[in-house]
Amino acid sequence: MKKLLLASVLCFSFILLAACGSEESSGSDGEGEGSENLLTTLKEKGTVTVGFANEKPYAYQEDGELKGAAVDIAEAVFKELGIDTVEGKLADFSQLIPGLNAGKFDVITAGMAINPDRCENVDFGAPEMMYGEGLVVQAGNPLDLHSYKDIAENPDATVSIMQGATENEYVKSEGVSQDQIQSAPDIPATFSAVSSGRASATTGTEMSLKMALETSESDNLEFVTDFEQPDIKGIPSYGAAAFHKDSDTLREAYNEKLAELKEDGTVKKLLEANGFSAENNSVPADITTEGVCSGEQY
Repeated sequence: MKKLLLASVLCFSFILLAACGSEESSGSDGEGEGSENLLTTLKEKGTVTVGFANEKPYAYQEDGELKGAAVDIAEAVFKELGIDTVEGKLADFSQLIPGLNAGKFDVITAGMAINPDRCENVDFGAPEMMYGEGLVVQAGNPLDLHSYKDIAENPDATVSIMQGATENEYVKSEGVSQDQIQSAPDIPATFSAVSSGRASATTGTEMSLKMALETSESDNLEFVTDFEQPDIKGIPSYGAAAFHKDSDTLREAYNEKLAELKEDGTVKKLLEANGFSAENNSVPADITTEGVCSGEQY
């Protein structure tokens, strides 16, 4: 009787283990069922949900409508894929990657700069745009700031930077100390810090700052027109859509259509329509996501 009971227990254990093994193998990975089905699911729904951070001219919401260069490019690509509706979900910039990985949206469409650290957490599509940095100070530039090094060399200077932005590391690489850096959730908050005198300057991508300044109600801010671009890794930056690491099929399909839209001039037209330069902000043909992620082109 004991032998029969032992045999029954062992048999049940083997069945349980087999069932568990079967369940684990059905999960999604870069080549798995979940990845294959996402593109199909989006096509069936006709809708894709994108994360954005309300940053002109990359991706922002105005009068309830999603706009911006990154948005327009994504909409054109997804339309080619048979997905006609792009729905936006607003998030703080620093929460875009965590939100993507938590399944809050399907893609990040924010002109996010590709860099090796981010490449560990998401898979970027092919580069869509290229851009440099800018600086905004109080009118008259009282501290005479024209570079990140000027901030570093002035112990009284402080800079307000958006949380999660690459500029946090850029300024440090130029010698700006941590106690000179203030954190803010978005560009309007950085402008408020400078306008009120709580910070001496704010930095971000050149186009973001110019566009935000145009719509700002503050009359005591100034864009530093002779800002010296730092000679450091990551500048210029290359913006791209970002995908969950399990979304290989979607990303590859996106890249294929993006390449076609680059070839026929559509991407350049969309950049120009959003205030970019087709010449200065288009990505050189030899720049690749793999090259930037590896650090070779970063």
